[in-house]
Amino acid sequence: MSRFEDRQNAKAAALNPDVAKARLAPATSGEAPGRPPASQGLIASLDLGASKIGCFIMRPEGARQSDQSIRVAGVGYVQSKGIRAGSVIDMEAASQAIAQAVERAEAMANVSIQGVRVTIPGAQTASHKVSAQVSLGLKPISDQDLNRAIASALAQVRFPNRRAIHLLPVSWSVDDQFGVRDPRGLNGRNLGLELLVVTIDESVFNNINTCVGLAHLEVQAIVCAPLAAAVAALEEDEKELGCICIDMGASSTTAAIFANGTLVHVDCLNVGGSHVTADIARGLSTTLAGAERIKTLHGSAIASAHEDRETVEAPPRGDDRGGAPITVPRSILKGIIAPRVEETFELLREKIKASGVQIEPGAGIVLTGGASQLAGVRELAIRVFDRPCRLGRPMRVPHLGDAAAGPSFAATAGVILRTLYGPRDVVPVKKIMAAKIGPKDAPSGGSGNIVARVIDWLKSNL
Repeated sequence: MSRFEDRQNAKAAALNPDVAKARLAPATSGEAPGRPPASQGLIASLDLGASKIGCFIMRPEGARQSDQSIRVAGVGYVQSKGIRAGSVIDMEAASQAIAQAVERAEAMANVSIQGVRVTIPGAQTASHKVSAQVSLGLKPISDQDLNRAIASALAQVRFPNRRAIHLLPVSWSVDDQFGVRDPRGLNGRNLGLELLVVTIDESVFNNINTCVGLAHLEVQAIVCAPLAAAVAALEEDEKELGCICIDMGASSTTAAIFANGTLVHVDCLNVGGSHVTADIARGLSTTLAGAERIKTLHGSAIASAHEDRETVEAPPRGDDRGGAPITVPRSILKGIIAPRVEETFELLREKIKASGVQIEPGAGIVLTGGASQLAGVRELAIRVFDRPCRLGRPMRVPHLGDAAAGPSFAATAGVILRTLYGPRDVVPVKKIMAAKIGPKDAPSGGSGNIVARVIDWLKSNL
């Protein structure tokens, strides 16, 4: 039984319970034909973009600890419907597209999944820093001291109408020594913690849970898109020396800033590639589909040789099949695309500057997302930010097909990589998804050997 049939049965149950029982009757004697039983240990990521909805599925044997890579068993993606800038705008259309994308990935992997880890671009993502400090005794710093600092920081996580999706440690400090990676075993008078809290709008959080639930799936975690893309596309040296990962989606552009190996800031701008398409459609009086095709085949954000002598054709609006196509010089197309892309980078640059986050002088830029593949975007980013820039792709996911190995699937792959290899939140993801976070949710461990603590973490997170 497919997910579409599951959805039809659910609708029938709401309208007529007797009809629903009749539909479900053949499946009671065993597993539904064509639908393999749910497997344990699977990790599935779901990218809710405005242009596409993608799903990756990894089997338990797909994780390779030696080089921290993964092997994806199933890939599925469809054109997005009902999603814009990370928000659900049509519950029925979005849930149907989700079911279709997941079903394609399940068919490729020959498995059935029960839950997904969702990545969302946009969704009014914002980051906040909270600091905490606790006094220490005469003994070396222990796990209990770390837990007290975490509880003190969580007590400050109060953001009305916002929902925390990440609680990431930025740095520890012992007395006047800052930038401590692991303070356990050190001696001092005071232990400090700086925590980065990434939040989204609470209504968006609830709508995503409802929408994915309509596709008969459980939301196991929500990951902000620039963090997921950065995990997949950035080298460790880039994180350590400082880097800005810009994920350019169809309806939003988001940024994750790294310094000293950790995430220090996340920002969001609700402008993306679809705005470029709309500009082309308005400027050339063509259809949105025609504008998207022209942008993909002929679009560029920088000038090229002979562009005044080259022409592009666009279909006219309306249903007049005999109407002549619209023909314009390619320079006109560039004159539409370049200002919008440049404005997007300038708005993001000013937003980052207004946040007050300190960016390393030599920090580079890595572009991911479907809109980053437009010709000339990298060159414009170099001009606006005055920093080196490269295009990022999933690096630790070999054996992906060409269609799924590009920048537009970086976030989808990054969700699985982060699940396995971090960076990890200070609170188990189940607690983050279950309720609003408070001091009571701080880790209470510290006792037992390392194996017991690892097993406890796996139970809480997987």
